[in-house]
Amino acid sequence: MSVTNFKITDERVPLNHSIEKEKTIRHIGYLFSSYSVQKIQVEICLLLAELCERFVFFEVIYNMIPFCTVKLGYRNYQAAVLNLCFIGASILTRVFAGWLADVCLGRNKLVHICLFLHFLGSALLSVAAFPLEDFYIGTHHLINNVPKKEKRRLFHIALLAVCLGTGGIRAIVCPLGAYSLQECGFQKRRSLFNWFYWIMNLSATVVFLGISYIQRSGAWALVLLIPFMSTLMALITLYMVHYNLIYQPEKCCSLLTTFRVFVNALKTCCLQYCHLGGGVTSWLDHAKEKNGGRYSELLVEDTKFFFNFLPLFIFHLLYKTCIMQQIPSGYYLQTVNSNLNLRGSLLPVSVVKAVSSLPLLILAPFMDYFSTGLLPSKRDGSFLSACVLAGNLSAALSVLVAGFFEIYRKHFPPLEQPLSGKAVTVSSMPWSHLVLQYVLLGVAETLVNPAFSVIYRFVPSTIRGTFMNCLTLISGFACFMGALLLELVYLISE
Repeated sequence: MSVTNFKITDERVPLNHSIEKEKTIRHIGYLFSSYSVQKIQVEICLLLAELCERFVFFEVIYNMIPFCTVKLGYRNYQAAVLNLCFIGASILTRVFAGWLADVCLGRNKLVHICLFLHFLGSALLSVAAFPLEDFYIGTHHLINNVPKKEKRRLFHIALLAVCLGTGGIRAIVCPLGAYSLQECGFQKRRSLFNWFYWIMNLSATVVFLGISYIQRSGAWALVLLIPFMSTLMALITLYMVHYNLIYQPEKCCSLLTTFRVFVNALKTCCLQYCHLGGGVTSWLDHAKEKNGGRYSELLVEDTKFFFNFLPLFIFHLLYKTCIMQQIPSGYYLQTVNSNLNLRGSLLPVSVVKAVSSLPLLILAPFMDYFSTGLLPSKRDGSFLSACVLAGNLSAALSVLVAGFFEIYRKHFPPLEQPLSGKAVTVSSMPWSHLVLQYVLLGVAETLVNPAFSVIYRFVPSTIRGTFMNCLTLISGFACFMGALLLELVYLISE
């Protein structure tokens, strides 16, 4: 072999190796760039779909009470009860839709059904709440003289369709945080929770200000925007379905399975006269296969862990009952019956509601800084527990302040104020007196939000979905408890 040939051979090997290495690096870089582009695409689609869905939902909530009282002839408490039932049913539908998607229909098929129901409900709402007595379509003169009884039926059907569609969409098209939780540790998860709620409240503030502009400009925009937003959300969601951008959650222990373990343990324990022994340290151990039950040891241990968090669930139920009852019913009626005059113009109620979002927009970055950077030795348990406790106290204080101003409001002389085109008698107490209770409510929401990151810190990954479903059920039941309390208060006052 000549020296020349050796040199050529020696030069070709690293040259080919560098070419292959360069191709590999380019391929990896292409994969990473395509993954990051897809991730940004998912987040943009989710944010837009969330804005559209929240816009329709809040638009229905914050116009339901005046529409029911002025147009349909409901009493104030009846409209508030209907509002709470609509919110509670929308929340409970999320859990049912998630179970239905995983067990029966599949996520893609169910999302098409929910999108159709949402659009149908929004269209029927626009028909039922059409603001004009007569209008023109081309050269044809039409008269909107739907009887009040038929309008009520149409309105209830529309609410049911929107409720089912909203719950299914929010269960299947997961929020922004679910797409990134599996890729990060606990500290990043907690930071993600804080910033996720910050983005959610920022979007809610934008929605409230948009609703305020609509309420100020007239009902024409409301009639056009609700179906338009529903259609836009449907197009974005269908785009995500077509390109497989919808998050597929991991299979885990369901809430129904946890309940079955509880029933099986109770049944076996009663048959054995509650005898503890032979390695049985808890009555739930009777559900294990080795003790005569039907379930594996891992599943029973997860269920035992679930029941250890019952105090958290009870406090969360009381907190949500307070929050869910007061925001759409008590605080709203209190604001509507106050003097909304601001420099000669009528202030929309949604502007006052947007005040409760300001504390979270201001405090959430500081919460993230304190919980992740400033107090590393106390950030695991004590700091989050103190935040949750302070949030519950802030919510209770908000209700006390609202009760005080409700008594104080009656000492002001009455005046007439327009509401949905009609003059109603309200108190002359300025709306600015109610700002404090809304601020305290926003502080409570800011401080209680870490309860969700506590779940991701101390709960095993196999039952995190069960815990989140349980908290969702608690929020839904809290709305119905609030509606029941309103009925009881009305019956007692009568």
